[in-house]
Amino acid sequence: MSNRLRVFFLFVLLLNCAGCANITSPTGGKKDTIPPKLVSIDPKDSLLNTRVTRIEMHFDEYITVSDVTKELQISPILTVAPTMIGKNKMVVVKIVDSLLDTNTTYRLSFGTSIRDLHEGNQFHKYTYTFSTGPYFDSLQLHGRVINAATGLPDTGGIIVVLYNGTENDSAIVRHKPRYITKADAGGNYIFKGLPSRAFHIYALKDLNANLFYDGSAAGEMVGFADSLVVPSDSSQTAINMSVFTEPVDTAAKKSIDSTKKIADSTAGKKDAKKNTKKAATDVLTYTVNLDTTNSEKRSFDINGFIFITFNKSPVLSKEKITLTYDSLGVTVAPAFTITSDTTMHRVKISSNWRENMEYKLRLVKGFAKDTSGIEVAPSKWIFRTKSAEDDYGTIHLHLPSKYNSSRYLLYIMADNDSVYLKPVTDTLITLARLKPAKYTLRIIVDKNGNGKYDTGDLLGKKQPEVVIPYGEQVPIKAGFENNIDFEPVPAPQKDKGPDISRPK
Repeated sequence: MSNRLRVFFLFVLLLNCAGCANITSPTGGKKDTIPPKLVSIDPKDSLLNTRVTRIEMHFDEYITVSDVTKELQISPILTVAPTMIGKNKMVVVKIVDSLLDTNTTYRLSFGTSIRDLHEGNQFHKYTYTFSTGPYFDSLQLHGRVINAATGLPDTGGIIVVLYNGTENDSAIVRHKPRYITKADAGGNYIFKGLPSRAFHIYALKDLNANLFYDGSAAGEMVGFADSLVVPSDSSQTAINMSVFTEPVDTAAKKSIDSTKKIADSTAGKKDAKKNTKKAATDVLTYTVNLDTTNSEKRSFDINGFIFITFNKSPVLSKEKITLTYDSLGVTVAPAFTITSDTTMHRVKISSNWRENMEYKLRLVKGFAKDTSGIEVAPSKWIFRTKSAEDDYGTIHLHLPSKYNSSRYLLYIMADNDSVYLKPVTDTLITLARLKPAKYTLRIIVDKNGNGKYDTGDLLGKKQPEVVIPYGEQVPIKAGFENNIDFEPVPAPQKDKGPDISRPK
């Protein structure tokens, strides 16, 4: 064999060895995306005349259970929830026999509590049904829930609950309901599989998920139907409710505040020596809500007020507060009023502001002192007001003639600030000098004629006043006029809604 041929075979051998040295990880095949399959269940689903107290579920693969408290739900609700454990390929559910009523249909929803062990694929949308009587309950209730203050569905999560009609009106504040369902994003709800029995029905914004009403002090909202409801077939008239925030119990609040003051007073006496030294350094200071960085910049809202805010209540000399503006080289002193608000430690200055005008606010030496007679520093503030034509927008609002009555109030908000609340006196209303923002328009049905919106009272059985919303927020831009025809938001078409379950 020639040397050249030997070199060639040696080169091929080296290449083969290098190829063998490249080690790659195995692909492992496709990821398992198939959920566990229920192979058998004992006792069988949908049995009549049976008090089921133990359920064994067998699957085709190893499983795990989680979030049992949240995901495993039984309807009607029991005072002691069912328990569930998983082991290997089996799940066992136990129900306390003594809690089951006669002639009642029970439905267990497993939610997403059961998953396969390795990939976490969910065994879901399964409901186990049994009846302790000779038939299955099959009646329904449905309707819609809105937020009373806005007239729109509350997308923050509303549940609808049922209590037996034999209970009194306070049941919702004392214990959990009999049945529960969740309203969808459009406010629609539905109960299925109900018995022919009278119920109290409530809508609830349950912030702490304890399934009863904790009151407006806890930030919760509630709504109710004026009378008992009885389930029927699917053609039943919708039962609509409005959730509202009840007024805070001012008497209770005063009692709490009084107790706090007594406690604070006691603590204050103990620390009197320490606080005396601190008070000596507590100098009176103030701030003013004016932009004086550039007198050519139109920064002051001609619909607004000047606020002088102190860190504590001052002794004021109003005659030492002056306001002027320059008109063609002539200094003019306009009429203005000064109002003191001792609770907020501030002074409000109001005037009929002229647009695009340079003003001077002078706080002369001695205009404010603390209780010991120490004066605050004087100051001068130069600012310019905005232009009605260039800095504000206008709305020309056309209202249907049916709202042209003092029993209707037009309510307008800019973002979260109230800007207009007056009885409707015409079908065309023009609002000028509106700051650029997104505006919300509503009509309030002022049932008691007091010129404001009144909320409801649960135990007093008082419904909130009706609010009719305009469909969309209206964006207002500076220098633009907007013509708007007020049309109420149409109610959404009825859908099937969610089935009976606790909220996810």
